[in-house]
Parts: sequence; structure tokens; C-alpha cells
Amino acid sequence: MLLQFGMLNRTLGKGPLPLLLVTFGLSVILQNVLLLGFKADNKRLDAGSVETASLQLGGNIAVGILPLITLSVAVAVMFGMQALLGRTSLGRALRATSDDAATAEIMGIDSRKMYAIAMGLSLALVSIAGVLLGIRTTFAPSDGPARLIFAFEAVIIGGLGSLWGSFVGGMLLGLAQSIGAQINPGWFQLTGHLLTLLVLVVRPTGLFARTRDA
Repeated sequence: MLLQFGMLNRTLGKGPLPLLLVTFGLSVILQNVLLLGFKADNKRLDAGSVETASLQLGGNIAVGILPLITLSVAVAVMFGMQALLGRTSLGRALRATSDDAATAEIMGIDSRKMYAIAMGLSLALVSIAGVLLGIRTTFAPSDGPARLIFAFEAVIIGGLGSLWGSFVGGMLLGLAQSIGAQINPGWFQLTGHLLTLLVLVVRPTGLFARTRDA
């Protein structure tokens, strides 16, 4: 919220270029600060025995405990966000600002405050995802852009404006990447990109995009 209030809000109303330059500059600064503080070596978070624990389903089928925790947290977060955006006055204000900031201002909503709250919520969710990702795999200061591409692809597949669409998009992207990796380790990212391209060709708005009358 402080980042949005103190820096990004100052670029509003000046076109998209200042905002892009500021956020790009911040990403470069953050990467270099992390390099100075933690070096370029890959890191990971240690969660102990839960990383290798599994739940036997019978026969030779087992499901990892950590993936189940990750899925459960993701579903809980989605339900929480859906309740916040759909059933609270704050959620209605956020959606109104997203749809039409000028009209929201006329109705007494402080759009700059809503932008700050949205930024705070988004980075809180990113922190949850970052912890789970850091347990599951290694990470380095330069990994941000690659993860950002996956996030964009999940939203593109699911459709802009749809929470559960993004969730399903992420699941489909993960399945495509896993299947590609099983066929050939070098196809891990390729199959995900191909799925995104296919969705763009067949349904450019995404599978579950919000639609509204003109």
C-alpha cells in the first residue's frame, strides 16, 4: 500500500509509459538488491519432512502432502477473495474502481485508496504463493520475469476479470507443462506456451472471461 501511495499513484493520469518505467525500474532495483544481499546462488525454503511426505491412495498411487497443502491454500485464498470482492462494501468499491474509476469517484469512492488496497492485497497473495513455491523448488533473484510470464498465461487462459478463471487457467497451464516435461524435459515451457497460443486463437477473451454489455 505504501508503494502505491508513495510512488505509483503519482504516475496516474500521465499515460501508461510513466507507470511502466517506474515498475520496470523497481524490478531492476529489487533484483540487484537481492543479488547483493543473497548472491546469485539458487535458494530454497526448508519445510522438513512435509516436502517428501505422501498420502497413499491404494495400490501404487500416492499423492504428495505438499501439493495437497498448496492446492488447499489456493482454493481457500480463492474463496476468500471471492467473498471479499462479492459480499463486502470494500469489494464492491474495488470492482467499481476497476470498471470505471471516474464514475466511482463521482459516487464518493477514493480511487487512489482503492488502488493502494488492491496493491496491498495482490502482494499479500504473492507472498503466500512465494512461500509455497520456495518450498517446492529453488529460486533466484532473476526468476521474477519467468514467473510473471506464467502468471500472464494463466490469466490469458482463464480470462481477464475472472478469479476462478485464473485458477483454472493456472491448473491447465500446470498440467500442460507437466505433460510436456514427461514427454521431453525441454518441452516443459513449450507446451504451456502452445496451450496459451491455442486459447488465444480459439477464444481470445479466455475460457471464463467476464463479459458486459456495451
